[in-house]
Amino acid sequence: MAQYQKPDWNRAVSEAEKIVGYPTSFLSLRWLLSDEIANVALHLRKLVGSNHPLLKTAKGLLYNGKNNMQAWGLIVLLVSKAAGHAKNIPDLEQDKAAGVLHSQRALAEVTEMIRTSHLVHKGLVNLQETVEDSANMLFGNKIALLSGDYLLSNSCVELAGLRNQELVELMSSAVRDLAEAEFVGPRDKQNNPLPARPRAQHEYKQFNENGIEPLVVQEALGNAQAEWTLRNVLNAGSLLGKSCQGTLKLAGHPTELQEQGYLFGKHLALAWQACLDREPFLQGSSGPFSLVCGPVMFHLQHDPTLYEEILKGKDDVNDVDYDLIRKVVNEGPGLDKTQELQSQHSQSALDVLNQLPSSDARTALANIIAAIQDI
Repeated sequence: MAQYQKPDWNRAVSEAEKIVGYPTSFLSLRWLLSDEIANVALHLRKLVGSNHPLLKTAKGLLYNGKNNMQAWGLIVLLVSKAAGHAKNIPDLEQDKAAGVLHSQRALAEVTEMIRTSHLVHKGLVNLQETVEDSANMLFGNKIALLSGDYLLSNSCVELAGLRNQELVELMSSAVRDLAEAEFVGPRDKQNNPLPARPRAQHEYKQFNENGIEPLVVQEALGNAQAEWTLRNVLNAGSLLGKSCQGTLKLAGHPTELQEQGYLFGKHLALAWQACLDREPFLQGSSGPFSLVCGPVMFHLQHDPTLYEEILKGKDDVNDVDYDLIRKVVNEGPGLDKTQELQSQHSQSALDVLNQLPSSDARTALANIIAAIQDI
């Protein structure tokens, strides 16, 4: 009897890359070797030894772990290949070897550039006069701002080059959602997000599952699952969902299938985030973590008294006892509820995926979902 092999993230991504002929990150060659980024790399060396978040972001760009942000472009291309394209697409626009359109490959790069620019911009820190090493922090802020702007401007140029007004509008709404994510709920003086004060759970429905209108924010705050979903749809799900929707638009698919593409990308991004949210609570973990992660927010719904500990960080994040929060959350229902949420979104993504014809690309996407589930 053949032995069952547990899904492996690196293997799933490696096999997926072979299917579309696409490295995990376009940054690896064309981007990293550009003159502009070479200059940024030289300046980054001056930040080594400081605590600026930009260094952590730069490391994340090059590290091919399960939190690798560049796998998003790969997912867009896998969706492109799994769905195929309309018969009236001219041969000149097709990359027959990879089974995708040249425009779809360009959109995958745009997705990665927008995602990366957002993460780089999130590395900006609020400076305070009392902070040591403020000169390095100020310098790091300048590099983060300019690097993020450079990536975002390049993504706009490449997107405009596709000459599809509806696609430009769709992706622009995804950029708007990324910006809006930074203004949801309260924040501390260092601009780190804090959960809203928990309140009685109530039903929250997103009115625009796949449109370009802004999401309703106020009704979700204080409701653990609704607030977590809202934050992460704005912060990630919207971009991946609309990129998958956009790539099906480029392929000439009907609106109904395009909308299913959005749902697939959104649910996959949310499952991915739920997986990452559980990491700081694994045995042996230490140090600070996001206070708006799933386990913390679900625990707050269960035990609102923990909110007083979180509020201690409103003036200075160092006033928060992260070890205490980690211990309390580990003893409550937050981790199990986050696991349930991850399973729900993974299954929703699989339900959409199973509507596509059987293919290597569809199998590769299913393997990626399984690998996320198993992490």
